Amino acid sequence: MNWLKSLTLTDLHRQFGAFRLLIITVFALSIVAFCAYKVGHSYQGYQDTIIAQQKQRLDKLYQMNEVARTQINTLLLELEIERLANQKAQNALRLVEDEHFSLRKELAFYEKIMAPEKTANGVIIDDVEITPTASANHYRFRVVLVQQQQSKRYAKGYIALKLKGSKNQRPASIDITNLSTLDKEALSFSFQYFQVIEGAFTLPDDFIPESVDVSAILPKGRWQKYHRLDETHAWPTNT
Repeated sequence: MNWLKSLTLTDLHRQFGAFRLLIITVFALSIVAFCAYKVGHSYQGYQDTIIAQQKQRLDKLYQMNEVARTQINTLLLELEIERLANQKAQNALRLVEDEHFSLRKELAFYEKIMAPEKTANGVIIDDVEITPTASANHYRFRVVLVQQQQSKRYAKGYIALKLKGSKNQRPASIDITNLSTLDKEALSFSFQYFQVIEGAFTLPDDFIPESVDVSAILPKGRWQKYHRLDETHAWPTNT
């Protein structure tokens, strides 16, 4: 290969002549140009393929983004509809509760006239519930007290619950404080409009309940006289 290093244009001109050297040069340049064209064309084709693939991928991403955006807008619309429906239901429930309270006040007014023994200084026992739990002989109670008079003062006092029934085939009664951890403080009330008192108790295995005596006691105080309201409710048959 050393002879290539010592080869000059003069040597080539002398060996091949001017015309033949020109032909060889043109031919060599043509080959180089052709090879360069083929390489460039091949690279351009590769670039076009890559660009086409990227464009296809980008179009697919745009399509997925549009689908996702449509789904999000649909979910937002459904959420807004659900929120409005829930708000409407809550408003309707409040209207029903207000109507119920108004009816109870009206009923209490007539009860006070026709049956004054059913109210204690405007306080009535609005509801008494006894419901069983998943545990055997274990129950929950709920007592709702309502003050029907337009009074700015709080009704203060406590309730007492006594279960009546039979034990060992004999009449018996049990105070609810003996069946639970409830004390007088847990059964106390202090309210202006209404109050819910709740708790739980466990019946002895040998006791069969028949009724519940509920009392609302308002002790004598600085702003109230002594009052006591007693009611008897049958033991619920579904327990």
